[in-house]
Amino acid sequence: MTPSEDAIVVFTARSPERIVREGGSQSWVLNAARAKNCQWLVCTQNRHNPNHEFSDATEAHGAGFLVGKASGIRPSQEPGSEDRWLVAISQFARIDMPNLWDHGRNPVRYTSLVELGIDPSTLKWEEMPKAEAPSSSPTKALDAALLGANLTIAEAKKALAATFGVSPEAVEITIRG
Repeated sequence: MTPSEDAIVVFTARSPERIVREGGSQSWVLNAARAKNCQWLVCTQNRHNPNHEFSDATEAHGAGFLVGKASGIRPSQEPGSEDRWLVAISQFARIDMPNLWDHGRNPVRYTSLVELGIDPSTLKWEEMPKAEAPSSSPTKALDAALLGANLTIAEAKKALAATFGVSPEAVEITIRG
């Protein structure tokens, strides 16, 4: 990552309302350590997702529709997304930038707001409502563990990886009995 890469651009099939409701854009395969260095999330719309139960896209295909102030990279809370990440945001602004997506093969890319032609000082920022997903703790699993429920090694590795900005594969846990 170069110093000029201050933004994560995602090509998402989710609506702006859902992204705001969930506290950010989630279920991404990304380099958490690299993503943590980004200040901004820029969402572009994918209207061609074949899973219509998953997709609630509302914006024009390829258009940039939302900029968020990145506030953290956390494990995704969605079932079946144990190896994926949420880019959490603290504030957001709606944008309307047709054809902002570069048609790259990867739905996540790193760039800068300058390169995208976005000046954050000209945007109308809104505070995020309280997310419907779990609050400030890293994962549901850790919340459950603190309340006495079982925590798997995989869940613990994922939560620790998010905290330290490494992949779950880089976390080693030793249990001595």
